[in-house]
Amino acid sequence: MSRMSTVLSIQSAVAYGHAGNSSAVFPLQRQGVDVWPVYTVNFSNHTGYGAWRGPLIPASDVWDVVQGIDDRGVLDQVDALLCGYLGTPEVGQVILDAAALVKQRNPQAIFTADPVMGDSDRGFYARPGIPEFWRDHVIAAADITTPNLFELEFLTGEKSTTIDDVVRLARGLRERGPQIVLVTSVVGEGLPDDRMRMIAVDEHEAWQVETPLLDRTFTGSGDLTTATFLAHWLRTRNLEETLGATASIVYSVLEATAASGHPELRLVAAQQDMVEPRFVFEATRL
Repeated sequence: MSRMSTVLSIQSAVAYGHAGNSSAVFPLQRQGVDVWPVYTVNFSNHTGYGAWRGPLIPASDVWDVVQGIDDRGVLDQVDALLCGYLGTPEVGQVILDAAALVKQRNPQAIFTADPVMGDSDRGFYARPGIPEFWRDHVIAAADITTPNLFELEFLTGEKSTTIDDVVRLARGLRERGPQIVLVTSVVGEGLPDDRMRMIAVDEHEAWQVETPLLDRTFTGSGDLTTATFLAHWLRTRNLEETLGATASIVYSVLEATAASGHPELRLVAAQQDMVEPRFVFEATRL
């Protein structure tokens, strides 16, 4: 039996609901990955509610936790570092330092970064300076990055109107550092708007997967998507398989959430979908 993968996940945490590590840790565990969570905030709920309580954890404290793990002499067991939403550039720098330290301990480790900064409906919601920090510092260090289409266009400084454009921009972003670019929320001219698309590009291939569009928004779905993609990539190292599995699992969990009418992801109730998704989608080569 192969060794279980281990992920160090440096993200926010909420007590009620699912976002950041509260959206990534359990799905990773349910898909057979050992997770060491490090928290950047400890909020009562995600900020989409408009009000929340709890602390932003100072960057120096986040780094203390990472150093404390290193003190145990175990960072060489980490197969991947995962990060998402950055509250401050200082925490972003800690994550970059943590990625460098993990790779020093295990040169094979993968740095997976979800550049959370905004979307086409809302524009930027990350704090001023954060999008530029992603563009100018994090992307070059990442091995896998998972922008949505809005974020991809910001990171590359170009607009896209077709699937070919998206592939071209993703390949352009790859040239700045990442081995794999996963683009979510892909739309384009002539594409049916009742479908949602993801496109994944590596050195040799580009793959697309389509799922039906669910008629509501879900906070934490991006964190779930990146965690699921990483879990399958660590196991298979197969881009086609990883993309298809990610779409199948995420859509099945979101469908269960929509059917329940609950405002928060039904991660526990729909946990079987993380190992045997009810809806199965296959990636097609572009």
